[in-house]
Formats: sequence, C-alpha cells, structure tokens
Amino acid sequence: MRVKQSKDCYYLVSECFEMEYDRDKVDDAVLALLWLTSFDEDEYGARAWKSHDWDAMDRLYEKGFIANPRSKAKSVILTETGIERSRELFERLFGAGKSDAGTGATGRPVPGP
Repeated sequence: MRVKQSKDCYYLVSECFEMEYDRDKVDDAVLALLWLTSFDEDEYGARAWKSHDWDAMDRLYEKGFIANPRSKAKSVILTETGIERSRELFERLFGAGKSDAGTGATGRPVPGP
C-alpha cells in the first residue's frame, strides 16, 4: 500500500482523506532531527542534512532556526538559536533519561549496544 502527499491531503490507493495535525509539533520534531544529523559546527552555525518535509523546512526558516533551505546544497545551516533549540528538542523528544551515558564528547547521541 502506498501513501502519497499533496499539501495536507494524503492519498491512499485512490481515496483522499485529510489529516489534521499540529504543524508546530512537526516543526519541533524536524528541528530535533536536524540536530541529530548536524555537523561542521562553527561560529556561523552548523550544517545539517535537509532531507525533511519542505513545508516544515520553510517554517523553520521563517522562525529563524535555519538559513534559507532553498538552495542546491544538500545541507542547510542551523542558526545559533536553531542549534540550541534543536538540541533541547532532541533531548526532550528522544532522550532516554537525564544521564549523559548515551552521548559522545560533542554531546551528540551515540548508538547503543
């Protein structure tokens, strides 16, 4: 079974149904995942792979968390605010607890056993 999306309408087989969802929650999850895939952090921000929903990426840009995602680059720049917020969201949404045992030297999560 295949699902296709067109704006807020999801197509399943030949039927269309609309799904209500909280776009801010989606934006939070995408921002958290951008932190997970971020790299090359410097004084200008950090780069992260931008293989996420374009509408969510546009909203994150409008909120000032990332640089304009509309480019040929396969990554996007997280702003200083975006780095901080994405780290907080990742810990809140996906953290296994308050222990630092699951993070590496950079604070990034490391795979479990």
